[in-house]
Amino acid sequence: MSGHIFTIATYTLLEALRNRLAWVLGLLAIGAVALGGFLGQLALTESGALQAALLAALLRVCCVLLVAGFVATSVVRETGDKGQELLLALALPRAAYVLGKLAGFALVALLPALLFGAMALTLAPAPWCAAWALSLWCELCIVAAFALLCVLTFGQVLAALAATLAFYVLARAIGALQAMAQDAAALPRIAIDALSAMLPHLDQFTRGEWLVYGGAQVAPLLAQTAIYVTLLGAAALFDFYRKDL
Repeated sequence: MSGHIFTIATYTLLEALRNRLAWVLGLLAIGAVALGGFLGQLALTESGALQAALLAALLRVCCVLLVAGFVATSVVRETGDKGQELLLALALPRAAYVLGKLAGFALVALLPALLFGAMALTLAPAPWCAAWALSLWCELCIVAAFALLCVLTFGQVLAALAATLAFYVLARAIGALQAMAQDAAALPRIAIDALSAMLPHLDQFTRGEWLVYGGAQVAPLLAQTAIYVTLLGAAALFDFYRKDL
C-alpha cells in the first residue's frame, strides 16, 4: 500500500504545481518584500523587528488560507471529475487514498514553509528562521488534515472552508479564552477547559517574536502535530469508509 500512497502524494503535489501554486507563492513573496520595505520606512526604531513580526503574522494567515483552499478545491474537483471513483474502482484501498492525499497535502504545505522560511533569513538568524519555518509547516499540516476531514464529510468547498477557518480561529484563540475564563463562573470555565483539551494550541505555533527574540520550543509543537494529524487522519478514514461510493 505504501506504493499507492507515494503515487497519490506525488500526483497531489504535481497538481498543486500545475494549478500555479508556485506562482501564487511567488506573488505573495513579492508582496511581502514590498510590504516589508514599506514598513521599514515607516518605523522610527527597530524597523527590522517590526518587519519580522508583522510579516510573520501576515504570511502565516496567507499560507493557512492558501493550503485550506487548495485542499478543499482539490478534493471537490477530483470528486466532480469522477477521479475519486476511478481510483477506488481500481481496487485501491480507501486507506491508501486518504493517507496519500494527507501526505500530498503535507508536501504542498512544505512549499510555503520553505519559501517564507528562506525569506526570513534576511530578517533573523538562521536557527530562528528554521524553527519558525518548521512550526509553520506543522501548523499547515494540522490545517490541511482538518480541511481534508471537512471536505470528505461535507463534500462542498464553502462548507469545508468555513469549518476549517472556524477551527483555526478557535484553536488560535483558545489560550486567550482560557485566560479570560479564569475569573468566570465554574460552568463556562469547565467548558472552555474541556474545549482546550480537545483543540491544538495553535497560538503556540509560528509566533512572530521568534524571528525577533528567538526562544522557540519546537519539540512540543512536533508532538502536538503528530497527535492531531493522526487523530484527524483517523477521523477522515472513518468517514470515508462509511460512505457508499
